[in-house]
Order: sequence, then structure tokens, then C-alpha cells
Amino acid sequence: MMSPFPPFDPEGDQIRRPRRFGRIPMRVLLPNLVTLLALCSGLTAVRLAIEDRIELAIGAIVFAALLDGIDGRLARALKGTSRFGAELDSLADFVNFGCVPALMLYFWGLDEAGSFGWIAALVYAICAALRLARFNVMLDNPSKPAFAADFFTGIPAPAGAITVLLPIYLELLGAPHLGISSILALIYCLAIGLLMISTVPAWSGKTMGRRVRRDMVLPLFVLVALFFALLASYPWIVLSVCSVLYLALLPISTLRYRRLMKVWQAEKAGHPD
Repeated sequence: MMSPFPPFDPEGDQIRRPRRFGRIPMRVLLPNLVTLLALCSGLTAVRLAIEDRIELAIGAIVFAALLDGIDGRLARALKGTSRFGAELDSLADFVNFGCVPALMLYFWGLDEAGSFGWIAALVYAICAALRLARFNVMLDNPSKPAFAADFFTGIPAPAGAITVLLPIYLELLGAPHLGISSILALIYCLAIGLLMISTVPAWSGKTMGRRVRRDMVLPLFVLVALFFALLASYPWIVLSVCSVLYLALLPISTLRYRRLMKVWQAEKAGHPD
């Protein structure tokens, strides 16, 4: 009996094949399941924000960001990368780190600024979409130098989602919600959106930690456990500090990128092809 569902083709091959399809290995499906779990977490954050459970909504976004950092690495480790997974990951990122944070900010306080608050949320979500589209296009750029893999062009969508919620973290820490809070949050939301579509080089850390020295394995485990323990115990302090530090380190990242670019251009000029 023929299945009522179309066969799953992770590479999107439209060439006609015989009716009998081979089985898809779990190593291909597992990263996509992690991406779907992140999408479910992000969409749940919208419901929690509507129900005014903003603390849990932030937790859902942070969980989605953690899963987003896992699915791509898991796919590469299992050799389960596919075109389907790449497209699904981009769509999930737009929802989780573009639409959801914008809605959370609007429900939290941007609505107090009237239509301007909604425009700010809309601009942030659009910037996230443009940033993701540009990222997908730049993946196929063969002319970029090798060191460019260590940098994003503009801050990535997950980092943008975590940092754009800084006004909420500060209020949860006890900062008063004054009449001017919505205006400041509006300006801050627009600034983070513009940083996502800017050409500011943001350090990615992709090439760091692929291999760890044997004597550093146990200290690394301790540091990771300590970070998550602090995040669970003092979430608003940790998220606030991480957001501020990330933004403060962008100028340093830019200077390092420019220095490496000058060295690369000098080497290329000295050794033309």
C-alpha cells in the first residue's frame, strides 16, 4: 500500500525515482528534530509572553538559542547535513530570534509607545530576516579569506535575540518601569536590529575549541557547569552581563578583523596568483 505522505528527500532532489525509496538514517533526522524542538520552544515563548509569564518566556528563548547552537554542530559531527536541514534552520531562526523577541518586547512595554513601538518591533523582525538571508548567500562566497570564518558579518540572530531583551532583564533585576522606558527600549530595539544587518565583524568562535588539550578537558567541564549553574541561579544578572559584554566586545572584534584583513591583503599583494 502506498503511503499518503510524500517521501522525505533531505537534499530536495526533484528527479523522478522508483517508487521504492531507501530508509533515511537517523543521523540525518536527529539534527532536524533538534531544530524543530527549538522552534517549538520559541513559539511557546510567544504564548508565555501573552500570558504575562515573561520569565518563562525568556527561559524558552534561551533554550531555543542553546538548541540552535547544537543542531548545526550535531549535523556536522554526525555527517547529517542536508539542504532540507539548512532551510529548516533558517526558518526556525527567523521565527525564534526575529519574530518572537519582537513580540515579547511589544507585549512587555513597546505597546506603550503606540504605533512607534510596533514599528520598532517590525523593523527588528525584518532586520533578522534580512540578516539570515544575507548569511545564506554569503555561505557560497569562495573569495573570502580563511580567517573570515571566525567572524560574522553583523551580529547573528541568536545573539541579537538575547541582547535585544536587555530592557526586560533590567526590569526583572529591579529597574523601575518609567514612562520613558518604552522610548529607550524602542531606540535600543532599533539599534540591535541595525547591528544585525550592519557590516560590523562579530567574532563567531566557530574555529575555536574544535580540539581541546587533554589537560584542559576537566577545567572546561567545570567552567561549563559553573556557567549553567550561575545562569540557573541568577538568570537576569548573567543574561544582563553577557548582553553588555557582547556589545562592548564588538569594537575589539572589529579592530581584530581589520588587522587580519590588512595582513591578508598585504600577503595577497606580495604573492599575486
